[in-house]
Amino acid sequence: MSEVLHVRREGAVLLLELHRPARHHAIDRALADALDDAMDAAEADAELAAVVLTGSGEKAFCAGQDMLEASGVEPADAPGGTSSAQRVAERLDRSPLPLIAAINGYCFGGGALLAMACDIRLAATGATFRLPGAEYGLVVGAATLPRLVGPAKAKELIFTARRFDAAEALACGFLNAVYEAPALRTAALALGQAIAANDARAVRESKRVIDLTTTAGEARAAERAANAELRGSPAQRARFRAATQRVTGR
Repeated sequence: MSEVLHVRREGAVLLLELHRPARHHAIDRALADALDDAMDAAEADAELAAVVLTGSGEKAFCAGQDMLEASGVEPADAPGGTSSAQRVAERLDRSPLPLIAAINGYCFGGGALLAMACDIRLAATGATFRLPGAEYGLVVGAATLPRLVGPAKAKELIFTARRFDAAEALACGFLNAVYEAPALRTAALALGQAIAANDARAVRESKRVIDLTTTAGEARAAERAANAELRGSPAQRARFRAATQRVTGR
Protein backbone atom coordinates (compact mmCIF):
# COMPACT_ATOMS: atom_id res chain seq x y z
CA MET A 1 0.00 0.00 0.00
CA SER A 2 1.30 3.44 -0.90
CA GLU A 3 -0.27 6.88 -1.20
CA VAL A 4 -0.56 6.57 -4.98
CA LEU A 5 -1.10 2.81 -5.36
CA HIS A 6 -3.50 0.72 -3.32
CA VAL A 7 -2.65 -2.99 -3.19
CA ARG A 8 -5.08 -5.65 -2.04
CA ARG A 9 -4.89 -9.42 -2.24
CA GLU A 10 -7.97 -11.51 -3.02
CA GLY A 11 -6.80 -15.10 -2.62
CA ALA A 12 -4.47 -15.84 -5.51
CA VAL A 13 -5.34 -12.58 -7.29
CA LEU A 14 -3.65 -9.23 -6.62
CA LEU A 15 -5.63 -6.02 -7.11
CA LEU A 16 -3.55 -2.95 -7.99
CA GLU A 17 -5.54 0.28 -7.80
CA LEU A 18 -4.03 3.48 -9.19
CA HIS A 19 -4.80 6.32 -6.79
CA ARG A 20 -4.06 9.86 -7.96
CA PRO A 21 -7.68 11.02 -8.22
CA ALA A 22 -6.84 14.72 -8.63
CA ARG A 23 -4.95 13.83 -11.84
CA HIS A 24 -7.28 11.02 -12.99
CA HIS A 25 -4.54 8.54 -11.98
CA ALA A 26 -2.03 9.94 -14.48
CA ILE A 27 1.36 8.24 -14.24
CA ASP A 28 4.18 10.19 -12.67
CA ARG A 29 7.48 8.79 -11.45
CA ALA A 30 6.19 8.13 -7.93
CA LEU A 31 3.33 6.01 -9.26
CA ALA A 32 5.62 4.32 -11.79
CA ASP A 33 8.03 3.39 -9.00
CA ALA A 34 5.19 2.05 -6.85
CA LEU A 35 3.93 -0.10 -9.74
CA ASP A 36 7.46 -1.39 -10.39
CA ASP A 37 7.79 -2.42 -6.75
CA ALA A 38 4.34 -4.03 -6.67
CA MET A 39 5.03 -6.06 -9.81
CA ASP A 40 8.42 -7.20 -8.46
CA ALA A 41 6.72 -8.39 -5.27
CA ALA A 42 3.90 -10.09 -7.17
CA GLU A 43 6.26 -12.01 -9.42
CA ALA A 44 8.27 -13.16 -6.41
CA ASP A 45 5.13 -14.55 -4.72
CA ALA A 46 4.65 -18.17 -5.78
CA GLU A 47 1.05 -18.15 -4.52
CA LEU A 48 -0.13 -15.34 -6.81
CA ALA A 49 -1.72 -16.39 -10.10
CA ALA A 50 -3.05 -13.17 -11.66
CA VAL A 51 -3.06 -9.38 -11.31
CA VAL A 52 -5.98 -6.98 -11.83
CA LEU A 53 -5.08 -3.36 -12.64
CA THR A 54 -7.68 -0.61 -12.20
CA GLY A 55 -8.18 2.97 -11.04
CA SER A 56 -9.80 4.06 -7.80
CA GLY A 57 -13.32 5.42 -8.03
CA GLU A 58 -15.41 5.26 -11.19
CA LYS A 59 -14.18 8.25 -13.20
CA ALA A 60 -10.80 7.17 -14.52
CA PHE A 61 -8.66 4.13 -15.18
CA CYS A 62 -5.59 6.19 -16.13
CA ALA A 63 -5.36 9.51 -17.96
CA GLY A 64 -1.88 8.65 -19.26
CA GLN A 65 1.44 10.32 -18.64
CA ASP A 66 1.26 13.11 -16.05
CA MET A 67 1.25 16.18 -18.29
CA LEU A 68 2.67 18.60 -15.75
CA GLU A 69 5.62 16.30 -15.11
CA ALA A 70 6.21 15.61 -18.82
CA SER A 71 6.02 19.29 -19.80
CA GLY A 72 8.39 20.39 -17.03
CA VAL A 73 5.82 22.47 -15.13
CA GLU A 74 6.40 20.16 -12.17
CA PRO A 75 9.78 18.47 -11.65
CA ALA A 76 10.16 14.77 -12.22
CA ASP A 77 11.66 12.62 -9.48
CA ALA A 78 14.45 11.62 -11.85
CA PRO A 79 15.88 12.90 -15.16
CA GLY A 80 13.88 12.34 -18.35
CA GLY A 81 14.30 9.75 -21.09
CA THR A 82 11.49 7.24 -21.32
CA SER A 83 8.24 8.66 -19.93
CA SER A 84 6.90 7.24 -16.67
CA ALA A 85 3.86 5.78 -18.46
CA GLN A 86 6.01 4.12 -21.12
CA ARG A 87 8.27 2.67 -18.43
CA VAL A 88 5.28 1.11 -16.65
CA ALA A 89 3.85 -0.28 -19.90
CA GLU A 90 7.20 -1.89 -20.69
CA ARG A 91 7.36 -3.33 -17.16
CA LEU A 92 3.91 -4.87 -17.56
CA ASP A 93 4.91 -6.23 -20.98
CA ARG A 94 7.75 -8.17 -19.36
CA SER A 95 5.63 -9.81 -16.68
CA PRO A 96 4.96 -13.56 -16.93
CA LEU A 97 1.82 -13.15 -14.77
CA PRO A 98 -1.61 -12.96 -16.40
CA LEU A 99 -2.67 -9.30 -16.25
CA ILE A 100 -6.28 -8.09 -16.37
CA ALA A 101 -7.15 -4.42 -16.95
CA ALA A 102 -10.43 -3.33 -15.35
CA ILE A 103 -10.99 -0.04 -17.20
CA ASN A 104 -13.37 2.00 -15.11
CA GLY A 105 -13.31 5.38 -16.87
CA TYR A 106 -10.88 7.55 -18.84
CA CYS A 107 -8.23 5.45 -20.59
CA PHE A 108 -6.10 7.91 -22.53
CA GLY A 109 -2.60 7.90 -24.01
CA GLY A 110 -0.21 6.19 -21.63
CA GLY A 111 -3.22 4.77 -19.81
CA ALA A 112 -4.20 2.99 -23.02
CA LEU A 113 -0.62 1.70 -23.21
CA LEU A 114 -1.04 0.19 -19.74
CA ALA A 115 -4.31 -1.42 -20.79
CA MET A 116 -2.75 -2.81 -23.97
CA ALA A 117 0.15 -4.24 -21.96
CA CYS A 118 -2.39 -6.34 -20.04
CA ASP A 119 -3.49 -9.70 -21.41
CA ILE A 120 -7.23 -9.18 -21.00
CA ARG A 121 -9.18 -5.91 -20.99
CA LEU A 122 -12.58 -5.46 -19.35
CA ALA A 123 -14.31 -2.07 -19.19
CA ALA A 124 -17.25 -0.26 -17.68
CA THR A 125 -19.96 0.85 -20.10
CA GLY A 126 -18.99 4.49 -19.55
CA ALA A 127 -15.26 4.05 -20.21
CA THR A 128 -13.73 6.24 -22.92
CA PHE A 129 -10.51 5.77 -24.83
CA ARG A 130 -8.09 7.96 -26.75
CA LEU A 131 -4.59 7.68 -28.25
CA PRO A 132 -3.55 11.36 -28.55
CA GLY A 133 0.09 10.81 -29.50
CA ALA A 134 -0.20 12.36 -32.96
CA GLU A 135 -1.78 15.49 -31.46
CA TYR A 136 1.12 15.76 -29.00
CA GLY A 137 3.82 15.09 -31.60
CA LEU A 138 4.59 11.54 -30.40
CA VAL A 139 3.98 7.91 -31.37
CA VAL A 140 1.66 6.21 -28.87
CA GLY A 141 0.38 2.67 -29.30
CA ALA A 142 1.52 2.04 -32.87
CA ALA A 143 3.53 -1.02 -31.84
CA THR A 144 0.73 -2.67 -29.84
CA LEU A 145 -2.70 -1.56 -31.03
CA PRO A 146 -2.60 -3.33 -34.45
CA ARG A 147 -2.44 -6.79 -32.86
CA LEU A 148 -5.71 -6.05 -31.02
CA VAL A 149 -7.80 -4.23 -33.64
CA GLY A 150 -5.97 -4.82 -36.94
CA PRO A 151 -3.79 -2.35 -38.84
CA ALA A 152 -6.53 -0.35 -40.58
CA LYS A 153 -8.49 0.35 -37.39
CA ALA A 154 -5.26 1.08 -35.50
CA LYS A 155 -4.29 3.66 -38.12
CA GLU A 156 -7.70 5.31 -37.91
CA LEU A 157 -7.59 5.63 -34.12
CA ILE A 158 -3.94 6.73 -33.98
CA PHE A 159 -3.97 9.09 -36.99
CA THR A 160 -7.13 10.91 -35.84
CA ALA A 161 -6.41 10.80 -32.08
CA ARG A 162 -10.19 10.78 -31.57
CA ARG A 163 -12.10 9.47 -28.59
CA PHE A 164 -13.95 6.19 -28.80
CA ASP A 165 -16.32 4.58 -26.35
CA ALA A 166 -16.55 1.15 -24.77
CA ALA A 167 -19.05 -0.12 -27.34
CA GLU A 168 -16.69 0.69 -30.21
CA ALA A 169 -13.70 -0.67 -28.27
CA LEU A 170 -15.55 -3.96 -27.77
CA ALA A 171 -16.67 -4.16 -31.38
CA CYS A 172 -13.16 -3.64 -32.78
CA GLY A 173 -11.46 -6.11 -30.45
CA PHE A 174 -9.77 -3.72 -28.04
CA LEU A 175 -11.90 -5.10 -25.18
CA ASN A 176 -12.85 -8.62 -24.15
CA ALA A 177 -16.08 -7.61 -22.38
CA VAL A 178 -18.05 -4.63 -21.06
CA TYR A 179 -19.93 -4.44 -17.73
CA GLU A 180 -22.03 -1.95 -15.85
CA ALA A 181 -19.65 0.03 -13.62
CA PRO A 182 -20.68 -1.54 -10.26
CA ALA A 183 -20.03 -5.05 -11.63
CA LEU A 184 -16.68 -4.38 -13.32
CA ARG A 185 -14.30 -5.05 -10.43
CA THR A 186 -16.19 -8.16 -9.33
CA ALA A 187 -16.04 -9.52 -12.88
CA ALA A 188 -12.30 -8.81 -13.17
CA LEU A 189 -11.55 -10.52 -9.85
CA ALA A 190 -13.74 -13.50 -10.79
CA LEU A 191 -11.84 -13.83 -14.06
CA GLY A 192 -8.58 -13.74 -12.12
CA GLN A 193 -9.84 -16.48 -9.81
CA ALA A 194 -10.88 -18.59 -12.82
CA ILE A 195 -7.33 -18.26 -14.16
CA ALA A 196 -5.94 -19.13 -10.72
CA ALA A 197 -7.87 -22.41 -10.71
CA ASN A 198 -5.64 -23.72 -13.50
CA ASP A 199 -2.01 -24.81 -13.47
CA ALA A 200 0.06 -21.66 -12.97
CA ARG A 201 3.03 -22.86 -14.99
CA ALA A 202 0.83 -23.89 -17.91
CA VAL A 203 -0.91 -20.52 -17.89
CA ARG A 204 2.38 -18.62 -17.87
CA GLU A 205 3.82 -20.77 -20.64
CA SER A 206 0.63 -20.29 -22.66
CA LYS A 207 1.03 -16.52 -22.26
CA ARG A 208 4.65 -16.72 -23.36
CA VAL A 209 3.84 -18.72 -26.50
CA ILE A 210 0.84 -16.56 -27.46
CA ASP A 211 2.97 -13.42 -27.06
CA LEU A 212 5.65 -14.93 -29.28
CA THR A 213 3.09 -15.31 -32.06
CA THR A 214 1.56 -11.84 -31.74
CA THR A 215 4.19 -9.42 -30.41
CA ALA A 216 6.88 -7.78 -32.54
CA GLY A 217 9.85 -6.62 -30.49
CA GLU A 218 11.17 -4.74 -33.50
CA ALA A 219 7.98 -2.65 -33.60
CA ARG A 220 8.35 -1.68 -29.94
CA ALA A 221 11.99 -0.73 -30.52
CA ALA A 222 10.98 1.33 -33.55
CA GLU A 223 8.30 3.18 -31.55
CA ARG A 224 10.80 3.90 -28.78
CA ALA A 225 13.36 5.17 -31.31
CA ALA A 226 10.80 7.37 -33.05
CA ASN A 227 9.81 9.00 -29.76
CA ALA A 228 13.45 9.51 -28.79
CA GLU A 229 13.80 11.60 -31.95
CA LEU A 230 10.43 13.36 -31.72
CA ARG A 231 10.35 14.12 -28.00
CA GLY A 232 11.84 17.52 -27.21
CA SER A 233 11.72 18.95 -30.73
CA PRO A 234 10.38 22.54 -30.91
CA ALA A 235 7.20 21.36 -32.66
CA GLN A 236 6.59 18.58 -30.15
CA ARG A 237 7.22 20.85 -27.17
CA ALA A 238 4.83 23.46 -28.53
CA ARG A 239 2.10 20.90 -29.14
CA PHE A 240 2.50 19.30 -25.72
CA ARG A 241 2.58 22.63 -23.87
CA ALA A 242 -0.56 23.76 -25.69
CA ALA A 243 -2.29 20.53 -24.72
CA THR A 244 -1.06 20.82 -21.12
CA GLN A 245 -2.41 24.36 -20.79
CA ARG A 246 -5.73 23.34 -22.34
CA VAL A 247 -6.15 20.36 -19.99
CA THR A 248 -4.67 21.72 -16.75
CA GLY A 249 -4.73 25.50 -17.17
CA ARG A 250 -1.01 25.59 -16.24
